Amino acid sequence: MKKQTIALLAGGISAERAVSLSSGQQVYEALDKDRYEIRRYDPKTDLGRLVAEAATIDAALIILHGPFGEDGTVQGLLDLLGIPYQGAGVLGSALAMNKLASKQLYEKAGIPIPAYAVITKSSNIDGKAALEQLGLPLVVKPLTGGSSIGMSIVRAKGALAGALEKGFEFDDALLLEAYIEGVEITGGVLGNEDPEALPLIEIVPGTDHAFFDYEAKYMPGASEEICPARIDAEMTEKAQDLARRAHQTLFCLGYSRTDMILKGRDLYVLETNTIPGMTATSLFPQAAAVAGYSFTALLDRLIELGIEAHSGKGLAGK
Repeated sequence: MKKQTIALLAGGISAERAVSLSSGQQVYEALDKDRYEIRRYDPKTDLGRLVAEAATIDAALIILHGPFGEDGTVQGLLDLLGIPYQGAGVLGSALAMNKLASKQLYEKAGIPIPAYAVITKSSNIDGKAALEQLGLPLVVKPLTGGSSIGMSIVRAKGALAGALEKGFEFDDALLLEAYIEGVEITGGVLGNEDPEALPLIEIVPGTDHAFFDYEAKYMPGASEEICPARIDAEMTEKAQDLARRAHQTLFCLGYSRTDMILKGRDLYVLETNTIPGMTATSLFPQAAAVAGYSFTALLDRLIELGIEAHSGKGLAGK
């Protein structure tokens, strides 16, 4: 059987570059070398080579996070080059990356979300109006980006200014969101037209972490991740349904992971990730493993789904 040529994109120029490189290395190690010829590209330095070699590439795996990787930018380039890729296209990537756009679509679809407000650096707003609207505690996070970079939980009025300053280091617009105390769960889905819901994961940050921050996400042992989540069958079904609905509402393809909070019997969707992390401690591969997919088999499936999703565009089968 002729090997497929796979472009593995990792690195990039966002604040999540280190996570992307780590994920990319582990993806490279897990890919079946008997099945694929793997070419590695770092968009920070290798876009010219990717363009030059596009005609010889069968599909791409985008293992990039944050702006210029997860926001539709690279997806658009690959569309122009005629290279199929896993995950959401330009539209779904852009919508999910922008927390305001995604929340507005969640609301339109009747998906429950926490109360929120948005402020921008140019508006000269100090956040007091949002504080009065949302109350304390509240969450401050950049409008775009991921991995909890630039995020804070504000529990006292005096801490708001520092949280805004921290957030504005990473974005010119910030999302302020009512903080909901509850069980943090995340639900992955896998598929295109009719995605399957993977087992839910319950996230318990370690005692040294106020929330599931960057270190809690990526440092082994910094948090406890329990799969399947310790919630009853009714709430499990409801959360998995919300993960599928969020995926479809944002026009995602291939796979996604939606973060939620369970408070009592109420679920709230926080955000949807279109390129979930692929490190050894990442959540999506953990859920897929419980569903019966080895890491290698999961990557095979993502490549298949990517080629399938792009076959109608004349991009596959080159």
